Amino acid sequence: MSDKKKKKLTPEQQQYQSLAKENETKRKVFTNCLKAFLVGGTICAIGQGLQFMFIKYFNFTEATAGNPTSAILIIVSVLLTGLGVFDHIAQWAGAGTAIPVTGFANSIASCAIEHKSEGFVLGVGGNMFKLAGSVISFGVFSAFVMAIVRVIIQWLGGI
Repeated sequence: MSDKKKKKLTPEQQQYQSLAKENETKRKVFTNCLKAFLVGGTICAIGQGLQFMFIKYFNFTEATAGNPTSAILIIVSVLLTGLGVFDHIAQWAGAGTAIPVTGFANSIASCAIEHKSEGFVLGVGGNMFKLAGSVISFGVFSAFVMAIVRVIIQWLGGI
């Protein structure tokens, strides 16, 4: 807390702030970053391995191998979420599991599982995109804006 804000506090509040600071759990930043890096890197390496497998054994091109790779990562992420394994991995790894494909699939699947008792339409269907809805909305809006920018650039280039 800055000294300017500390001066406005009463003596009891200042005492509480210093007591809270003394008892605050120290974060192991290096260890947490290392865990996130290892897990995130492992997920990316698995995805890259899947992509190479599709290119080598199934005659996909680099451009087309990304779709089945993403689909497999999503399916595995949803299965691990449903079995309760993904939560343990995420708790240990922290931000390492927030890689867009697996983290996004986990957020949708966990909301669907959480609200399953409310029914499939109002529970699962209505609450599944609570966390992911903003990501989808932002992605669609960003794609729309970028498409307009591209059209304008192409139009100006043709003049």
